[in-house]
This record gives sequence, structure tokens and C-alpha cells, in this order.
Amino acid sequence: MAEPATLVTGGPPAGPEPVPPPAGRAPRRLPIRRIVERREAAIFVVAVGLFLYFALSTTAFVGYNNFVTLTQFLAPIAVIGAGEAVLLTAGEVDLSAGTAFIFFPFVFYYLTTNEGLPVAAAIIIALVTAALFGMLNGMLTTLLELPSFVTTLGSLFALDGIMEITSNGTQFNLVIPGAGGSILGLYSWSEVLWALGLVVVVYLILHRSRFGIHVVASGGNLVGAAEAGVKTTRVKIWAFVLCSTISALIGIVDASRLSLLDPGNDGTTEMFYAIAAAVIGGTALTGGRGTIVGAAIGSVVLGILYDGMYIKGVNAYWFQFILGAAILAAMVLNVQLRRAAVRHWRSLRR
Repeated sequence: MAEPATLVTGGPPAGPEPVPPPAGRAPRRLPIRRIVERREAAIFVVAVGLFLYFALSTTAFVGYNNFVTLTQFLAPIAVIGAGEAVLLTAGEVDLSAGTAFIFFPFVFYYLTTNEGLPVAAAIIIALVTAALFGMLNGMLTTLLELPSFVTTLGSLFALDGIMEITSNGTQFNLVIPGAGGSILGLYSWSEVLWALGLVVVVYLILHRSRFGIHVVASGGNLVGAAEAGVKTTRVKIWAFVLCSTISALIGIVDASRLSLLDPGNDGTTEMFYAIAAAVIGGTALTGGRGTIVGAAIGSVVLGILYDGMYIKGVNAYWFQFILGAAILAAMVLNVQLRRAAVRHWRSLRR
């Protein structure tokens, strides 16, 4: 039986009823909301706030020479932090990345000075050696099922010992003449340009490639990823290779800028700053979530803090205190964001 027609009295004719959104699909978010909800948004606001504070409180902070110094400080942290972000996303960590940053420039030095190899050939051999070192870390971790913390802690001391033995604790001057020296680090902005290029490459690897999807899957749910066909062992090994190789490359660039090799520096400071930058930027220590952009911004925050406090004459111990507090705050924020995300998706599925 047909329903009776509805009589409309006055006003415009009734239009079609709004079509509800498809079931199971989240309502479309505004662009500004998508930006605010990104993990990097909070740390970006912090970076801008710190920059404005030091820029307004001291004129020396905004000088050209200080900008060069600032970028040279944060460039290695950004690159090593990008490598650590990939590994942390995969559920692992590399404590030897900072030592690789110091050690493989020595390999480069021996190849160019003692063996007389061209600069390009020495760089390639040094990077291949670094990749093999990373592969060893990855194989020990995955095939022998050792915690990566223990594996890379042992390789840290091993690399440092080899460096001390072969150099006899002596510093060396690394002089690269001609255009090669300018490209590698003698030009004021060389190191930050190298860092930007490497960070972009790692970003594309983690966020725009199938390998990056497998890294996230391996760190988020190792058993589930393996059952879905992801070769989790291979993925983690290649993540170690990536971290070690880019750490070695930025180490060669940094040593070329300084024209100095110092075996007394074991690279642990750079390593801890890099991990701190990744965590502060939004990468989870528990695996499954990582952001290269956040790690880069985290390195900028550390650089601004360190440089600004040094210019203002603040005691260096305060930097360590603030760094520790920032790591703890970032970890609390990461946990709360993960819980909020779980609650959000559960509400959508109801």
C-alpha cells in the first residue's frame, strides 16, 4: 500500500535529505585539525617558541656566524636521529651509531693518507665497511635473538677499542684539498646541506616506500607482520645497515669540516642526543610509530637549547636537566597519544 503524499504548506520545497557518511568511515577532518593532530606539531611549536625566545633575549643568537655554528651542531644529530628513528620504529635501537660516526672517518683517513686512494673511492669503501658493520649488528640481533641494546653496546666498545688501538690515542689532521674538501665540509653550509639530503632520503624510505611499511609493521606487531608475509628479519637487518651507513657518511662530512680526528671522542654524546631527538620528535621507543620529520625538528630543538643557553651563559648542567625532562615528557605524551588513538579507533568501529 502506497504511503500518503505529504502536503507542504508554505516555504521552499523540501530538498533531498542529507546522505549520511558511509559506515565505518571517520568524518572528514579540517586541514588545520589534521595539522594539529600530527605528532610533529607540538615539537614544532616548541622549536618556534625557543627560537623566538633566544632571538628576542640576545642579539648574538640571530647572527650569521651563530646560525652556521647552530646548523653544524645539529646536522649530525639530525642524521643519526633519522637512522635511530627507523630502528626505533622497527622495535630496535643502535647504541653504536655515534661510535660509527667517529670511527669510519678514521677508515676514510687511512685509505686516503696511508693507501693513497682517491677521495671518492675511500668514501665508498668506508661506507661499504659501515654497511657491513650494521649488517653484523642486525644479524646478531635477529638471528641470535639478542637484545639490540646488548648487541650494539658491545659493538660500541669494540669499535672504540679498535679506534684507540690503531690510532694509539693520537689525534690526526684530516685535510682534503680542492673541491672535494669544500663539498664534504669546508664550505660553511656543506654539513647542513648533506644532513638535509640524508634526512629527505630517510624520510622517503620510511614514509614513502614498501620497506617503510614493513618497518612499521615489524615494530608494531612482529608476529602479525611475519604471518602476513613480511620478512621481519631482513627488514630489521637493513634498518641497522641504513643507520650505520648514514652515521658513517655524516661522520666523514663532520670530520672534513673540523679537519680533525679525535679518538678520545667515542660518539656516545651524539648517539644519546640523536635518540633524544627522535623520541622528543614523536618516535615511540616501543616500536611501530616513527617520524623522520619529528626527529629532525627534535634535533633543531636540542640545537637551539644548547646554543641559546651557551650564549646566555647558563650552566651546561641545566641543559642536561632540561633534556632529561623533555625525554620524560615526550614519553608520557607518546603513551597518552597511543591510548587516545586506540580509544578513537575503537569508537569508530562501534
